[in-house]
Amino acid sequence: MNSCIILICKLISIISKNLNLGNGSTWPGHIALKINKNFIKELIDSNRQLKVIIIAGTNGKTTTSSLIANIISDNGSKVLQNMSGANLLNGIASTLLLNSNINGEISAKFAIFEIDENSLSIILQFIIPHQLIFLNLFRDQLDRYGEVNSIAKKWSTTLENISSNTKIILNADDPRIAWLGMSIFIKNHAINDKSEKKIFYFGLDNPKLSIDLLQHASDSTYCPRCETKLNYKTIYYSHIGNWNCSKCNLKRPDLDTSTSLIYPLNGIYNQYNTNAAVLSAKILGIESKKINSTLKKFKPAFGRQEVIIIEGKKIQLFLSKNPTSMNQSLSTIRDLGGKHILFVLNNQIPDGRDISWIWDVDFEIYLNDSMNIYTSGDRCYDMSLRLKYLQPNIGNIITNKNIKNTIKILLNKIPDNEIIYILPTYSAMLEVRKILTGKKIL
Repeated sequence: MNSCIILICKLISIISKNLNLGNGSTWPGHIALKINKNFIKELIDSNRQLKVIIIAGTNGKTTTSSLIANIISDNGSKVLQNMSGANLLNGIASTLLLNSNINGEISAKFAIFEIDENSLSIILQFIIPHQLIFLNLFRDQLDRYGEVNSIAKKWSTTLENISSNTKIILNADDPRIAWLGMSIFIKNHAINDKSEKKIFYFGLDNPKLSIDLLQHASDSTYCPRCETKLNYKTIYYSHIGNWNCSKCNLKRPDLDTSTSLIYPLNGIYNQYNTNAAVLSAKILGIESKKINSTLKKFKPAFGRQEVIIIEGKKIQLFLSKNPTSMNQSLSTIRDLGGKHILFVLNNQIPDGRDISWIWDVDFEIYLNDSMNIYTSGDRCYDMSLRLKYLQPNIGNIITNKNIKNTIKILLNKIPDNEIIYILPTYSAMLEVRKILTGKKIL
């Protein structure tokens, strides 16, 4: 039965690619699951050598997935992974079938899946992961996901039934994420009483990187146990930092990993992604020397600080899809001395229809009148209106709804030795890359 499904779906993927309709990363899986709802579970169960690593979180999933995949591959093991945007059940099914032969045999030893926040509970019904990594939890697409507490409660309920064979890796500096592991330990103390450790924490321990105040886009600033306002010894960004509760004495758990010799990408948020990947690799038994060798040559995933050269000019993409990711993108660009910034704001289904989040971004901190600001995309006028509230502290804002025309204007105006920084939402990033490379991603 599954052999027929695999054959049919592989043909669908080939047709999709040949017609330049995308990489066929979701439709084959959608069809496979329509025919057999247990397709994922059956395929994984029949390939017992396959170790699955699942990565969940609002920001950083694609970068962390790519880091882990590169480290494992460089260590000699074959890896398969789903693409960003193919992070629902159909994307997982597609990834598995496209990486198997007609008999359903998968040669890879590891499968790395980044998972949509809302879909984690569903996917864990079909997959028992070897590792489950939680990066962070921020406001994102409130019209679709709801507040962070809603997602956190779903994840907490799901983890109550997690397999004892799964190793859980959590961001200790995010109070809600840390509490997922701490509450598991409290409810089932035996989970860490066995000879093999099951719960691990990563974070940062560098006070030099601390900021003075919580940013406007801070979501989890109350104790996850008693709901008292948290204190912070250090704040790295948003609500992420070394936290503690003065009422119930809950505090950030001890860190298993807090630093890396090499950080291949700019920005504090990418230090977290790197630390998560390093901890994952160490738990797999990969030596630090081999990890660092991979980090030295790592190239960013598409849209995540990816650099594209067009007409001899450098364009760098910073996916910015919610207040926290936008703040971190702007902070990094400011530190890099960026002068030419294009915001591309869409409100298509992958982005979320509600774009009110742009009013929670701390543009006032990161933009100044020495920068050339452009806006484009479906909701470019909303973005321009938001930015006009910064004037006279920033210069003129050039607005053009047509993304292709806007990029052309920038390429004509910007000197060869300067960089164009583009900050798109998710669907906008796909559009920008198609314009720049002539190819669709999905």
